[in-house]
Order: sequence, then structure tokens, then C-alpha cells
Amino acid sequence: MDNLAIATPEIFMLVATCGVLVASLFVQEDNRTTIYWAAQATLVVTLLLSFGQVGDEATTGFKGAYGIDGMSTVLKSWILIVAIGGFLYSRDYINERDIARGEYYVLGLFGVTGMMIMVSAINMLTIYLGLELLALSLYAMVALSRNNSDASEAAMKYFVLGALASGMLLYGMSMIYGATGSLSLSTIHEILEGKSANSIGARFGLTFVIVGIAFKLGAVPFHMWVPDIYDGAPTSVALFIGTAPKIAAFAMIIRLLVDGMETLSVDWQRMLAILAALSMIVGNLLAIAQTNIKRMLAYSTISHVGFLLLGIIAANPEGYSASMFYAITYAFTTLAVFGVLLALSRGGYEAVNLIDLSGLAKRNVLLAGVMMVSMISLAGVPPMVGFYAKLVVLKAAVGSDFLWLAIVGVAMSVVGAFYYLRIIKLMFFDEPVVPVSAVAAPDVSAGLAINGAAVVLLGVFPGMIMAACVAAFA
Repeated sequence: MDNLAIATPEIFMLVATCGVLVASLFVQEDNRTTIYWAAQATLVVTLLLSFGQVGDEATTGFKGAYGIDGMSTVLKSWILIVAIGGFLYSRDYINERDIARGEYYVLGLFGVTGMMIMVSAINMLTIYLGLELLALSLYAMVALSRNNSDASEAAMKYFVLGALASGMLLYGMSMIYGATGSLSLSTIHEILEGKSANSIGARFGLTFVIVGIAFKLGAVPFHMWVPDIYDGAPTSVALFIGTAPKIAAFAMIIRLLVDGMETLSVDWQRMLAILAALSMIVGNLLAIAQTNIKRMLAYSTISHVGFLLLGIIAANPEGYSASMFYAITYAFTTLAVFGVLLALSRGGYEAVNLIDLSGLAKRNVLLAGVMMVSMISLAGVPPMVGFYAKLVVLKAAVGSDFLWLAIVGVAMSVVGAFYYLRIIKLMFFDEPVVPVSAVAAPDVSAGLAINGAAVVLLGVFPGMIMAACVAAFA
């Protein structure tokens, strides 16, 4: 239990979350805003503690099971920033519905703690503990709307398939442990590099690890749970699932495949290449046919997982930094999209269909503007940040002799532009058909304005984030 200081943000987060949990038991139902502010204060203080670690030298603790480095400090900070925005956008939505408000924030905080553990874990067992803390929190969050049969069904599907994925991942880890005799990623790397391990057993374990990762990411052909969960879960929970966990999943891939098994890169490159190509093709083609915007975003997520994998497939620092940039920018762009949907879901009305966005520019120009820049960014059109994100991962793929995969990516970007631009057409050129007003709270409007401006600003000046991503793998 040496060097506890490296886990200061996580320790504070865990203690404060337990405090919020106890406090929620004594706060009256009509004064639940107190819990919201306590949760936000917890995230903000933890973010400040994480900022304090940025620039520190890489170090380990907890007998080599936990550590901080350039990647972990940056990713943890972005996870916390996205979580702060998610709680802000979700506040009014859950206040108006029969959703356990205290439990939502507590489970969200536990989920963020799990993500932070995943990012800094340098031992397979620690990675698994962080992953399960996140997964168990998400299962419960999906089922929070107790009177909603769709949410209950989605939670059951998520739990069953998530348990299957966890079993696959754990079995793969056990095989790698059997082949190398260690759970430490650095030790595993040294043993595999020295050829003293059972290479057949290690490759067998690697296959199961890839399957488990693909399940958690929602990559094709392990994507079947994603559309149902996005559609069935409350929109505030879909926001949480679709944003920050993608950053944590990227960190898990880097820890397992790069820090632990980079020696087997030839093997996992081929497997990830197939997953990436299938995800980009299936995700984009199926998204075109959707009329439900949450299901469309689910298939969009699947396609973006394919792009995220392009940089990792390159198996070099340039590719890793490109995928890191992609994960971060995708998370806060998607945050803005769900923020607009939550702002439109007022008075018990759910904005879930494409037609609900018709004429939005005439109802609320700010919400329409934020949604527009987000859609343009997701489509990969300049000058939004999504363009640069796709450019760097495609460049990394081409530079590593995966030209065919880059061609698939470019072709699918053109296909994806159709359903993203269709939303812009609905908002600016169609007449409103929804009688519900599109009015957001002042702080939510300010948050969305900042969120939308960041999508544009970071597209024009991508070096503001890219420099940190490059430094993380220098």
C-alpha cells in the first residue's frame, strides 16, 4: 500500500461519494437539488486534484497495481469534465420524471470512480475491478426508471450481455496469467518479449480479451446490445453510457494491448482491423434507416468505435495519440448532442424521434446551433473538431500499411454524412411539428453554448488537446 498519494483523486472521490450516498438518505424528496450540488462539488474538487497531477513524472503505487502517467492524468481530467456536463444536462430531466434522483448521482459518481481506476490501473486485476465498478453502476442506472418497462428490459439485456462480456475478458486474463505467471502488465510485457512465455496460451488468452473489449465497446459483431440500451434507457442515462465510458474503454485497450501485450501486436492488429471495418460499415449503413434518434446515435456510436480503433491498429505512438484525441473529442461532442435532446425533453415529453427536431431553429436557435455543429463534427466535416479527429486516425492507418482500412473509413464517412446532415435539414428547413417549447435553464444554455463553442474552437486549434495526447505517448 505504498505511495497512496498517486490515488488522491480516487480516494477523495470514493469518500465523497459515500458521503453523498448517506446524505441522500436524509434529504427530503422536494429538496433533492442539494444532492445535485453535492455531486457536482465532488466532481469539481476531484477535477482540481487531477489537474494537480498533470505534468508529474510517471510513478506507481499499491505494490505495482496502480500508477499515474501522462495518459492517465489527461484522460481522468476529461472524464470528470464530461461527467460534470452530463450531470448539468440531466438535472432538469430527472427532476421532472419518476427517477430516483439521489441514486442517479450516487451511481454516476461510482461509475466515474470506476472509470478513473480503469485509466490508472497497471495490473489486470485492478483493470477488472474498475471495469466492474463502472458496469454495475451502469446496469443500475439503466433500470432507475422503475415504472418504465422498456428501461427494465434494457437493463436486463445489458446485465446479461455485460456479464457474458466480463466472463470472456476474465477468462482471457486467466489464460494470459497461466501463460506468463503474472498479473502485472509490465511483467507480462517483459515475459512475452523475452519469449519465455507459453505463446500459444498467451495468444489464446488474447483472443478472449479482444472479444471482451469488443463487447464493452459495442464493436460489430458484438454490438447487439447497444441500440436496445440507448433506446430503452432514460435519455440522461444514455448520455452517461455514450460519453465518458468511451474514454475509459480507450485507456483499457491501451493498458491491456499496448502496455501488456504489444509484443503480440501483429496478432491483435489483424483482429482489431476486422472489428473496425465491420463496425464502420454496419454502424453507418444501419444508422441511415433509423427514425428514432437515440437508435441512430447508437449505430453512430458503433461506427465511431471503428474509427477509434484505426489509430490503435497502427501500433505506434502516432496512432495511439490519434485514437486518444478521437476518444476525447467524440465524448464531448456526443455530450452536446444528448444535452440538446435532454433540453427538448420537457414536461414529460421525450424527444426521441427525428421529427421532434423539425423546425428547432425557429423554436430555439441556440439549441439548433449546438446540434448543428455537433452533427457536422460527427460527420467529419471541417472546421469542426471531428474532421481533424478522423484525419489523424486515417493518417495513422495509412502510415501503418492499412490503406484498405482507411479507404473503408473514408467511404463510410461519406455515408455517415447523409444521416447527420439530414438532422440539420430538419432543424433549419422544416416546419415545427412538436408543440412542446424548447426552453433550457440558463445554466444549461450556458453549458451547451460552451460545449458547442469547444467543438468549433478545438477544430480550428486542435493542438490544444493534441499536444497533450502526443506527450502522453512520447
